[in-house]
Amino acid sequence: MQGQIETPASPNDPVGSFAALSVPNFRSFVIGQGISLVGSWTETVAQAILVLHLTNSARAVGFATAARYLPVLLLTPYAGLLVDRLSKRRILILTASLLALLSLAQAVLVLTGLIRMEIVYVVALVFGCLSALDNPARQAFIPEMVGKRLIRNAVTINSTMVNVGRAVGPLVAALLIETIGIGWCFLVNAASFAAVLIALALMHPAALFPVKRVAAMRGQLVQGFRYALTVSEIIVPVTMMALIGTFTYEFEVSLPIFAKGTLAGGPAAYSWLLGAFGAGSVVGGVYCMLRPETGLPRLIRASLLYAAGMTAVACAPSQAVAVPLLFVVGLASITFITTGNSTIQLASAPEFRGRVTALWSTAFVGSTPIGASIIGLIDAANPRWGLAVGAVACAAAAMLGIGATRRQMKAHREQGEGTRCMKPVPRLEP
Repeated sequence: MQGQIETPASPNDPVGSFAALSVPNFRSFVIGQGISLVGSWTETVAQAILVLHLTNSARAVGFATAARYLPVLLLTPYAGLLVDRLSKRRILILTASLLALLSLAQAVLVLTGLIRMEIVYVVALVFGCLSALDNPARQAFIPEMVGKRLIRNAVTINSTMVNVGRAVGPLVAALLIETIGIGWCFLVNAASFAAVLIALALMHPAALFPVKRVAAMRGQLVQGFRYALTVSEIIVPVTMMALIGTFTYEFEVSLPIFAKGTLAGGPAAYSWLLGAFGAGSVVGGVYCMLRPETGLPRLIRASLLYAAGMTAVACAPSQAVAVPLLFVVGLASITFITTGNSTIQLASAPEFRGRVTALWSTAFVGSTPIGASIIGLIDAANPRWGLAVGAVACAAAAMLGIGATRRQMKAHREQGEGTRCMKPVPRLEP
């Protein structure tokens, strides 16, 4: 197998804030992903507005979002096993190619006026199937590009680029929708995948840090679950993410309804709200690069800030107030996501990394079908309530983390007391 042999190094060794970008393969990957993610968020905004245009229904937005992420919930654990068995780079080339074709097909249907809600649901389901494989492959491929020492820095940079897309994409969507039409948003996304494919094709395999692939055997999926359950640095962040991912991270459902119904805005208002969230995420990502930290203490602090921000947004009387508050929510969100992702990647054994990142993706994205349906029904009554439910979920996640921290501290104290109470073995004199 081609690739570098990684020299022993601690992932906690200090590195520069942008050290991972010195790795050519990762630098190309980040540039390609950054361009593609602008396109993806352009399409995400357009999708919600398209559904509202076709149905004028909050429930339909929730169901369409649920359809988009239902396959992620059902298939990602199995996809994570495939990621451990196969070449992650080849998987990403396949998923990027198929996602580009899917966006192109939807663009043609929208531009020709042939789009129907039934087609939207089908496209959403296919998108979810591809995302179920793409998400864990993309996350698990990062350590293979940079090596263990730079994992935390690389994950932070990648997460920041994701949120650059979240900040820029809505603004691109608003511009396109207001000028040449919603169908061009899907066309832009289709074209943006070319950047990913070029970056992956031009990578140097000899400069990678490949992980030995897992041979196919029965019971490996269950083995991955059991492994995650035994490592508190994995299972606690994943459980916290499941709570927040299910009830808080439903902005694709809540914000368009909040902008249109509560704040009496239009597509531009939704774009400004989502753009403010993305801008806050970018600032939060830079903060995480400058002040790298993993573990439960930062996750707890981010969850509490997230809860406070969501509560304030739910009470915001106008768009002018909601926009800066969503900036704070975005900052808290990226801090939580980046810290949690880095924590589980560093805690995971390499041979389980695909399955571990699949669990994270399931908690983060796969929980959306459940949450989108619930929040969609709540938003139909009052979008403020949907945002308030998200705030409660963040607070619950923080309490979960605090409880786990206290249990860990108690176990460490008991272990220390046990060590002190041990009587020394008497020395036998000749």
